[in-house]
Amino acid sequence: MIRKFRQLSREVVDTNVIFQYCKDQVELPDGKVEEYIACIHKGASAVVPVLPDGRILMVHQYRYAISRETIEIPAGGRDGVEEPFETAARRELEEETGYTTDSPLEHLITIATAIAYCNEIIEVYVAKDLRRTSQHLDPDEFIDVEAFEINDLLEMIYAGKIQDSKTIASIMSYYGKYIAQKQ
Repeated sequence: MIRKFRQLSREVVDTNVIFQYCKDQVELPDGKVEEYIACIHKGASAVVPVLPDGRILMVHQYRYAISRETIEIPAGGRDGVEEPFETAARRELEEETGYTTDSPLEHLITIATAIAYCNEIIEVYVAKDLRRTSQHLDPDEFIDVEAFEINDLLEMIYAGKIQDSKTIASIMSYYGKYIAQKQ
């Protein structure tokens, strides 16, 4: 049985370009009141860019919070809650990889990234029929692009070389939906 929690109040403690940090007073199912912390996010999009030969474009970038370079699928936040997730996915694809597509993006999965404290949702798409344009990086982005075979990506996941949760979920989902079913 799902028990009801009821938000009594919300105090916005901080707001920045990524999220709002809030302290909520919440009535629990037993009537007690507790303080909950919530990060409110506008949502994000990610994309698995597949080249005609089946290789997948990945981005190498430094992530300050973990003090190292990562290998990830292209992704980024929506410009606002009104921006469609697919629009953000197309923008991030071209911005980070320098590739675009005129074909429809295929929705792959929806990921809730940190459900214990944040409402961020990432909608993940598959992009095919890619054509080269140019990167349009943000001033604070330094991204290299590399194409990988799916089996190499799976090996990097199992070896711990890829640890980003959205990338792992997306690559595994892509493999399950597009590769494993055909074998």
